[in-house]
Amino acid sequence: MPESRREFVAGALSLGIAASQAAQSTGVPNRPNILLLFPDQWRFDWMSSNAKLPIRTPNLDNLAKRGTRFARAMVAAPVCAPSRACLASGMEYDRAHVPNNEVDYPVNRATLYKKLRDGGYHTMACGKMDLAKGSNWWGKDGKWRMNSWGFSDQINGAGKWDQLGGLALNNNVPGEPYLTFLESRGVLKAHLDDYQKRRKDNYGSTFPTPLPEDAYCDNWVTQNALDLLARRPAGAPWFLQVNWPGPHDPEDITRRMEQTVRGLKMPPPVGPNRYSDEVNVLIRQNYTAMCENIDRCIGEILGSLEKSGQLDNTLVIFSSDHGEMLGDHDRWGKSVPYQPSIGVPLVVAGPGVRGGSANDALTSSIDITATVLDYAGVAADKIDGMSLRPVLEGTKATHRRVFYSGLNGWRLAFDGRYKAITGFSAARGAGNDGLTKYDPETLSRPPMVFDLVEDPGETKDIAGSMPKAAKDLLAGLVSGTYPA
Repeated sequence: MPESRREFVAGALSLGIAASQAAQSTGVPNRPNILLLFPDQWRFDWMSSNAKLPIRTPNLDNLAKRGTRFARAMVAAPVCAPSRACLASGMEYDRAHVPNNEVDYPVNRATLYKKLRDGGYHTMACGKMDLAKGSNWWGKDGKWRMNSWGFSDQINGAGKWDQLGGLALNNNVPGEPYLTFLESRGVLKAHLDDYQKRRKDNYGSTFPTPLPEDAYCDNWVTQNALDLLARRPAGAPWFLQVNWPGPHDPEDITRRMEQTVRGLKMPPPVGPNRYSDEVNVLIRQNYTAMCENIDRCIGEILGSLEKSGQLDNTLVIFSSDHGEMLGDHDRWGKSVPYQPSIGVPLVVAGPGVRGGSANDALTSSIDITATVLDYAGVAADKIDGMSLRPVLEGTKATHRRVFYSGLNGWRLAFDGRYKAITGFSAARGAGNDGLTKYDPETLSRPPMVFDLVEDPGETKDIAGSMPKAAKDLLAGLVSGTYPA
């Protein structure tokens, strides 16, 4: 690392520790620690609370028993960098200023993390933050832009496919912490060769990775989380965001993980897709294995907190940056307005949160931002997010009247029954990416409307005979308003 970079990191660490030590003087007593568990691409229905799935997530089940599980949580933008920018800023997609994965989070713009650090929290993060996806750079130690984002300590790494881009930019020398770790273990070449095999068919390549368990990326991120907690300064509340790269594609799982899911019966995708029934089952088994492994990792972190006596005073939030289509509507990944793409799990437990509660309130990912600031005793002014605290503590049963999401040229509004969509084409290869809502192509596209009560699979567009409630949603989209 250049000397100037070393000095910058040392200065940033000192600044973070000083801010954390300032917690004693904020005048806000008994503030909880805050743990945000944030995997990449975990769809809303892939938990053992879904009786139609053979998935086992015991640690998330226990978390839900201690707190509240939200059945209708969704994201403000269903792709990595825009979604995480919405979370960091607390703003809706059109006001988060990160329209796609090629744009970095503005360096001088306030973040949730900076507000927490300024408010006396020791702020930490590890894994795939994706706040500088456009730059495709992290630093070998993962501390690049740590101070500007508002972290006291971080180990920011690349997402699964982004690792290869960072390697190419750095003349085939690891430029991010995970590949640096693999190089030190002597397994970097085996990992890169494995990814080259998966390039042509990242979903259909369901064979196991050659990596040992402790070198598998999600397991490595978990160890980073434990290391960050172990080296935090005493005497201040802390915030930690753990960003696992899984269960994002490719469908790489370890041999141990493979043995836990083969033979499980999986529900088929909605509608036909390019894969055979047999391959669809394998893909869904691998996705399930990644989710179950992250659940195991969550158990390690929560167990560590319980052992150290910190769990009872820690607000724990589990969610994701977006969902995963898994072949529904012949689509894979995210970026589209269907529920498997925009819908994510959301479980919250901790001090003051009602236990064993299931809630159907409409929630947005930006509400996590407002909720964290609320529990931290930090002002949440000038953001679009709404704190879930009244719902979590049982003083309110409802939350948002209308939920909004968007990406590129499409926008949607959802009132819990009707979903209205503008600027989107359901035709495969229609070119939804790279457009804006002002492009002639998106403006010419007719609206789509789904009744999710009668048609949860979103297979019947009722725009031709839409009820007044749906027309009102469309009117709100056209006017660009964001009522709560």
